[in-house]
Amino acid sequence: MSETPLHPFKGTPAQKRQLEEVIERHLNQPGGLMPVLQEAQEIYGYLPIEVQTMVADGLSISLSEVYGVATFYSQFSLTPKGENRISVCLGTACYVKGADRILAAIEKKLGIKSGECTPDGLFSLDSTRCIGACGLAPVIMINDDVYGRVTPDQIDQIIDSYALKKGGKAG
Repeated sequence: MSETPLHPFKGTPAQKRQLEEVIERHLNQPGGLMPVLQEAQEIYGYLPIEVQTMVADGLSISLSEVYGVATFYSQFSLTPKGENRISVCLGTACYVKGADRILAAIEKKLGIKSGECTPDGLFSLDSTRCIGACGLAPVIMINDDVYGRVTPDQIDQIIDSYALKKGGKAG
């Protein structure tokens, strides 16, 4: 059975040329895989299997080696990030004040789990260990906007305000 990806790869010829140039610059450099993956993620926004394959082929290394590095380091993402990136703090202060309920409310609203992106690409959701605003717990961030003392019943309104900027409504 073949699985259809939730987010089909949409790389452009210009992005491919850019990646080929990056690979060429690091081709015979010891440890070159890391900077290639970092720059590839800058070009594409994430590291789908198609990009990992291009990197493996370009550097003449195995796809499993590329995948191993891409999944080992938390700086790399194998899924696309949304136009609006939601981070829910699950650090101790936020967690004891109900951050798990905030995360559950957002997952329900958007129909995605932490680490995923909505099919329309408008929102992605991640949990984080600390945002550094413990006095405002529980805290979420959407892009660079910080929301403190959030309650589950505020989630619809907060998320809808971002969706409405695009002329739509989330969930």
